[in-house]
Amino acid sequence: MKKVTGIGGILFKSKDPNAMNDWYKTHLGLETSPYGTSFEWRESEDPSKKGLTQWAPFSETTKYFEPSAKDFMINYRVENLEALAEELKKENVTILDTIETYDYGKFLHILDLEGNKIQLWEPID
Repeated sequence: MKKVTGIGGILFKSKDPNAMNDWYKTHLGLETSPYGTSFEWRESEDPSKKGLTQWAPFSETTKYFEPSAKDFMINYRVENLEALAEELKKENVTILDTIETYDYGKFLHILDLEGNKIQLWEPID
């Protein structure tokens, strides 16, 4: 079973997310919104399939990254999140919540060996 298929996003804390979006837009040409930006790419095995990687600054006071003390969270793209969650439970990986489903995919949060919060995402591409 494939587990991680790519990086789904880089999420990080910022003193002023709006100013950060503006800086990256002005100086590096990112087409930002209040949610950051998405980078579109194509799968190498099937170029007809598109994928997205999200880049998003969050407020430095966000609680979203807790219980991790880090100022960032990596989102990994996965296949079959339900099966992966069951496998991770058997391997005694700390699972922080239940799978949530949105129009753009399913999400689950876990902790790695050093307590970094990781977001797992099964996208609907």
